[in-house]
Amino acid sequence: MSMVNEYSGLAALTICEALLLAMNDRGVLPEHEIVGVLRDAAATHENARGSEAETQTHRAVAALINQIIAGGNSVRRPQA
Repeated sequence: MSMVNEYSGLAALTICEALLLAMNDRGVLPEHEIVGVLRDAAATHENARGSEAETQTHRAVAALINQIIAGGNSVRRPQA
């Protein structure tokens, strides 16, 4: 993967997370719907087919999305 592609992916992830946070903050989407969007995205990658290399990439992307869900990165959860 070239550095430009790597940077593009990181930029896209940051922008998407910021948009999800803004939509939650402004009441456009509640937390459960944001988590639903993320779960749908993960499922898309979990169910993707292709070569072994493509399948590994999709699995890694799904794992990252699931980590985002678990970590609450895209919603502002009250601190316990």
